[in-house]
Amino acid sequence: MQKKTDKFLDKIVKKDYNNELEKVLEKKAFDENTKSMLLSILYKIETAYRDYEKVKPDVEEKEEFIQSIIHNIKNNCEDIKIVKLNSKESEMLGNKTFLVEKNKKRIICYPIERKLLYCIAKINRNEKIIKNKYYIIDRTLSDVINVGKNIDTVEPIRDFNGYSWTTIPREIESIYHNLVYQNIRILIGQKFLNKWVQNKEFIIDYLESFKDKLQERYGEEKQEELLENLKVLSVLLTARYNKKIKTKLEKEKKEVENKLEKIKDNQKFVQEITKEKRELTKEIKRMDETLNNRTMLQEEYEKRNEFLPLEEKIFSVRILSQMMAKEREKKLERLEKLNLLLNPQKFVELKEELEIKECYLKRIDNKDIEEQIKNRILELQKIFLNCYEIKIKKAETKQEILKLIYEFRYYCLLPISDRKEIHQIPEIESERKKVETMLIAKAHEFKLIDIFSKQKEIDYQILKNIFYVRVINLEDLSIKLTKEKDAYYIQLFDENVFEEKIKLEEIENIKKEDLTFKINKKIKIFD
Repeated sequence: MQKKTDKFLDKIVKKDYNNELEKVLEKKAFDENTKSMLLSILYKIETAYRDYEKVKPDVEEKEEFIQSIIHNIKNNCEDIKIVKLNSKESEMLGNKTFLVEKNKKRIICYPIERKLLYCIAKINRNEKIIKNKYYIIDRTLSDVINVGKNIDTVEPIRDFNGYSWTTIPREIESIYHNLVYQNIRILIGQKFLNKWVQNKEFIIDYLESFKDKLQERYGEEKQEELLENLKVLSVLLTARYNKKIKTKLEKEKKEVENKLEKIKDNQKFVQEITKEKRELTKEIKRMDETLNNRTMLQEEYEKRNEFLPLEEKIFSVRILSQMMAKEREKKLERLEKLNLLLNPQKFVELKEELEIKECYLKRIDNKDIEEQIKNRILELQKIFLNCYEIKIKKAETKQEILKLIYEFRYYCLLPISDRKEIHQIPEIESERKKVETMLIAKAHEFKLIDIFSKQKEIDYQILKNIFYVRVINLEDLSIKLTKEKDAYYIQLFDENVFEEKIKLEEIENIKKEDLTFKINKKIKIFD
């Protein structure tokens, strides 16, 4: 009950986040320029957040969002260096705009506020948010979701300034990562996604929970389609943009290919396993003898330390004993795995597992990776739009429909390339149009939007433009139909300010009896 009361009071009493951050900064050795930038970021978030949560309905509460940033600065940032372009310090960055060193809790960044906020988000991320048992995607999908979340964190100060909403694609660290993240967030909700990203333990299998939620909301078929696409796309994106993970995957690819090659010769494979088993058994026996004999243990201690550098030397015989016990445990585990492989059923399972691994791994060094990513992104959008139809069908109130209209408008204006937004992509036009038509029909049904024409196609051509206009409050929109020579135009107004003039390309002739309003008369769109 106390927590509810505190939350209620938080809404009444405006928190002084500026003062709270200043207290944190007093204990940090940041220079004045860095402190000033951090305070400026906080001010801009406070200024922009109301518009941000209006445009993008499913976001964190402002209080929660700001507190997470202050918490990250307090607990994860010991050193923040803001460096000038072409300075000696900037040489540390190479061709990058920032450097995040998690182990040192250090950020080095050019004086760009959105980049600094990205670094603050990044420094708190767990590299892996998916359990090890999900091979490859434990790293690749973790990477894609984490990068997407970092980009998402920057959005309030990147795209909003307190009076307008503008997205400049080149300012987004990765358009594809952002789009994939927003697809997932819209389908599954920010609360679940936030818990997943912030999870620091693997008690809960969030990937399994993700599957369950997708299946519950959109059905088994869509869940499987979406997850398979995300798996492949995450491998492609990681191979293209994360050199560190790609290098490891390339090494694993060679190992998998070698194992598959050996498995083809069944007799040779059994011989090699038998040989490895004998060697392991000998090593385990030798370790047992050493661990149970003081003299032998002392000799092992001296032998190992002889070749180790000073900083890596084993501190005592007792520590060596502990190390050897762990090494023995690993060898026993390996021996157990080898025994299982001699079982015909397990052999078949291993072969199938390796083939699945190879299927994903072979994608990492394809020459046409850019084209593959583009195709997979488009396929993901088609699956997303099919799922969104289900969301619309389940909506039962006027408030839900309004939220879906805002949410889908946000989606339509997401960049999919440097030059195009979602609503400008012809490959998904039919799926997108179907969703827009459904939303408009639902809005009519709940008397949220007036019917502008008795002809459904004319009504659609007039109203579809609400999904492509960057006004903050859609409810303030008014519309006016005008005719110039033989062409018809839609004029959109945000309150009394003229926003856009759009030609109705697909309608050559409109009869007065087709319309429910007068030409050249400004009409409010939302009731």
